[in-house]
Amino acid sequence: MIRDYRKRFWIALILTIPILLLSPMVQSLLGLRSLGFSGDIYVLFLLSTLVFFYGGYPFLKGIVEETIKKKPGMMTLIALAIGVAYFYSSVVVFGLSGKVFFWELSTLIDIMLLGHWIEMKSVMGASRALEELAKLMPSEAHLIREDGNVEDVPLESLVSGNRVLIKPGEKIPADGTVVKGESSVDESMLTGESVPVVKRTGENVIGGGINGEGSLEIEVKRTGKESYLSQVISLVKEAQESKSKTQDLANRAALWLTIIAIAGGVITLLVWLLIMDMDFAFALERTVTVMVITCPHALGLAVPLVVAVSTALSARNGLLIRNRVAFERARNIQAIIFDKTGTLTQGKFGVTDVIPLRNSNGKEQLVLFAASVEANSEHPIAKGIVSAARETLPIEEFKAIPGKGAEARVQGRHVMVVSPGYLREQGIEYESDDIQRLFSEGKTVVFVLVEGELLGAIALADMIRPESRRAIARLKEMGIKSIMLTGDNKQVAGWVSRELELDDFFAEVLPHEKAQRVKEVQSRGMVVAMTGDGVNDAPALAQADVGIAIGAGTDVAVETADIVLVRSNPLDVVSIIHLAGATYKKMIQNLLWATGYNAVAIPLAAGVLYSYGILLSPAMGAVLMSLSTVIVAINARFLRVEK
Repeated sequence: MIRDYRKRFWIALILTIPILLLSPMVQSLLGLRSLGFSGDIYVLFLLSTLVFFYGGYPFLKGIVEETIKKKPGMMTLIALAIGVAYFYSSVVVFGLSGKVFFWELSTLIDIMLLGHWIEMKSVMGASRALEELAKLMPSEAHLIREDGNVEDVPLESLVSGNRVLIKPGEKIPADGTVVKGESSVDESMLTGESVPVVKRTGENVIGGGINGEGSLEIEVKRTGKESYLSQVISLVKEAQESKSKTQDLANRAALWLTIIAIAGGVITLLVWLLIMDMDFAFALERTVTVMVITCPHALGLAVPLVVAVSTALSARNGLLIRNRVAFERARNIQAIIFDKTGTLTQGKFGVTDVIPLRNSNGKEQLVLFAASVEANSEHPIAKGIVSAARETLPIEEFKAIPGKGAEARVQGRHVMVVSPGYLREQGIEYESDDIQRLFSEGKTVVFVLVEGELLGAIALADMIRPESRRAIARLKEMGIKSIMLTGDNKQVAGWVSRELELDDFFAEVLPHEKAQRVKEVQSRGMVVAMTGDGVNDAPALAQADVGIAIGAGTDVAVETADIVLVRSNPLDVVSIIHLAGATYKKMIQNLLWATGYNAVAIPLAAGVLYSYGILLSPAMGAVLMSLSTVIVAINARFLRVEK
């Protein structure tokens, strides 16, 4: 449809040029009388006929559809205006006394085609969320035959009971249970878990997860529609289909203008014929002027122009609007639900606390020793410790302690970086309220031992984005509640909530429960926005009144959302709300002007001041239409994004 409107607009515009040059009024205004020739009125009629039937086809088709549905709107109003103008002008060409409206007709069709083309481009098509979800799965799997040989087979050929091999770095092809091997699996895209989960024999894995450093053999349990990912797809589809659709503001205005146009035209004709006792040609010209002027060019552009400006403006500021109806609704947001991992937090580990014990040489020395040991590890916790150190020292005799940590010699001293489980196994005790507090906050704690002596502890957590604090504070000032939704445990969620001073949080929420939590908040009578970046957020993004995706996240979250934040900055949520309010305000201003000017133009077109020698000619009506359009366009350009 976008291509169709574009094609019709350009062809109609090209045909409009000779129509303008052949129109008597335009020739008079530009002093181009010499362009006239014998029979030019018939050429004008022919060209206008082409514009009317080809360019005006979508509106003529629209009036039929709106009439059948008994819901007259913009299409009805446009079709009435161009229909009356065309048929009246055609009758004038073939003998009736009066003036032709061909140039007004053709320019009106051009403007309306342009307006609808702009509007359609700004309203995104159907979401590709389901396709993006499917892309998470690999196309092939390494099937282990009964004889032990491995064969690559298409994913759809897998059945429950098959054994498959997953190599390091590969995507898991199906839901299943680990039967051999040990590895950490990144399921953050699916579950929101902020760190890779260690998978051992007997533990379940989810199709679409990314295998870490080890090889795994799994027994397939669920495939196809039974798989976890397929269930998420169903949730997204269900939430998308249940979205409410609001009627466009311009259509509501058009409904009233349709009634006014028809009533005004009939009243004008009857008054001049029956009461004022004027001839039919004069009465019909007044009627046509009223019908044409009731459909100002400005109304066709009032909303699309603001949409086009706000869409371009937001894109330049890293705010991509995909669903205009939801974007307009953003001005009424009362509560925003934020996903934690990757949205309020950075989605990567960092050191939050360093607790020296006994004869430690201080925090920097503690981090230096730990970072030196962990420098060669790819584990997220190791990376977090290394990133906190200013430098690392050369090491010797490095050795991993499976599931417990690592050890090496640093500057000739034996240094170990180990988990709490290692201390329990070795019977090493410590007494520290600070360390107990770290555990209560759900942080990951590792201990540093030098020559067997416990020197201290280092706490790590998914780091809170610096912008998150400012964003939450701004939302509080606007009276909007901030709620966090996460699959992490209550201790971690509680710590983040306290740090950011959130109004509420939901913790330990399974992916398929997230949309339900959104419904729960909506049931309180609130207009709810959801902000997230993972596949597990997709159903919740679709369920929310306004879905806002962090652009750095997964494609599916982006495709399910109504608005995308390219910079992954929570402060942009505040900008979106401000822009939505400003955009709606501009739309109302433009619609008030585009429709309000009729309060003056229609009575003048009807001839209420005729006895005073004031009669609005069709030409002056066209000037007023043009002026109205210019004012609407200028007003739209004043739209700004508030930082």
